[in-house]
Amino acid sequence: MAKKEETSSSPALKRSWFQELKGEFNKITWPTKERLKKESVLVIVASVVLGFLIAGVDFLLKIGLTYIIQ
Repeated sequence: MAKKEETSSSPALKRSWFQELKGEFNKITWPTKERLKKESVLVIVASVVLGFLIAGVDFLLKIGLTYIIQ
């Protein structure tokens, strides 16, 4: 039978995992405030436009189906 690996509850493994996690977080490049604002506005505008498009298609389908059903 294969040997059991050390359990994840050992203090050495936990410390190593947290050290690796901290190292990975140090590699992250966070956006600047200006870039974050621009991208947030872009996402909001795109969502509103897409919402209007979906509402328009829904309205046209509703009108079209009323003529077909009658």
